[in-house]
Amino acid sequence: MSATRIDADVIRRLPKAVLHDHLDGGLRPATLVELAAEVGHTLPETDPEGLAAWFYEAANSGDLVRYIATFEHTLAVLQTREGLLRAAEEYVLDLAADGVVYGEVRYAPELNVNGGLTMAEVVETVQEGLAAGMAKAAAQGTPVRVGTLLCGMRMFDRVREAADLAVAFRDAGVVGFDIAGAEDGFPPADHLAAFEHLRRESVPFTIHAGEAHGLPSIHQALQVCGAQRIGHGVRITEDIVDGKLGRLAGWVRDRRIALEMCPTSNLQTGAATSIADHPITALRDLGFRVTLNTDNRLVSGTTMTREMSLLVDEAGWTLDDLRTVTVNAVKSAFIPFDERNALIENVVLPGYAAASDR
Repeated sequence: MSATRIDADVIRRLPKAVLHDHLDGGLRPATLVELAAEVGHTLPETDPEGLAAWFYEAANSGDLVRYIATFEHTLAVLQTREGLLRAAEEYVLDLAADGVVYGEVRYAPELNVNGGLTMAEVVETVQEGLAAGMAKAAAQGTPVRVGTLLCGMRMFDRVREAADLAVAFRDAGVVGFDIAGAEDGFPPADHLAAFEHLRRESVPFTIHAGEAHGLPSIHQALQVCGAQRIGHGVRITEDIVDGKLGRLAGWVRDRRIALEMCPTSNLQTGAATSIADHPITALRDLGFRVTLNTDNRLVSGTTMTREMSLLVDEAGWTLDDLRTVTVNAVKSAFIPFDERNALIENVVLPGYAAASDR
């Protein structure tokens, strides 16, 4: 099936996998309006459609720090048990409605304690909401498996606490770890002790790198801290000249280190200039294990269906390309091999085969 023959309905029905998606960046606009009213937080817009447009425009600055500043409003409503439960449940249902069969949701529990919850209580609450969402999605005939990545904020001092929680909750739905926040000026090696602890406890982790900062951040994430995946990683292209890979780029490709690429988000933060020229296509052609992700669905005004459609329409992607990034994502998920293999063999490949027969 050629790119020009993949319509939006077909793409929406395709089985999808997302590895890089933030809970606090994916609230429903109507939910945000309702929760803000309940807690007395003033939003820039109170009409859901207007609020969604405000988020997209506010984040569309070309600057990662300004992009992150939009989270003031979503985090304001995620300080209570009720807000966290609702956001987590709706998160799962929204993924299911978008055709996602496997997702990893990430958030930093240290950012949700202003209402009196402890970090552990935040994790317990989010897991409860995710479980409720998965049960409802399954009952509706759209099952989705969602694992949690706990984040530490790289510019603050609670990264080790978040890592300890990832260890404590690894048998209760938490599948891995990440550090997030402003990348430039806050190198991952500042938190080396946390990453060494995670390695000793056999907890996998990814690291935001190669977005607002270049090759040194990717090198530190991989070679110093030991990350198994890279969040974004678009600037790995700085180690590729005329198709020839430098040592770091070769390491990433040859060891099948997944790049969690987020095209729309990268346009908003200035890490890429257009969908047509986004590095995901060139890196795919060079044999890198690229994955396609949403990053923040509210802030970027996007879904997995939209991200796939943009690549089809503007970068010439085919159904085979969409299948490849989906399989890449499931292969790189932080869940056991047998679960990954079952998802690929029983869900993803049959779903793409059915689409190609249409």
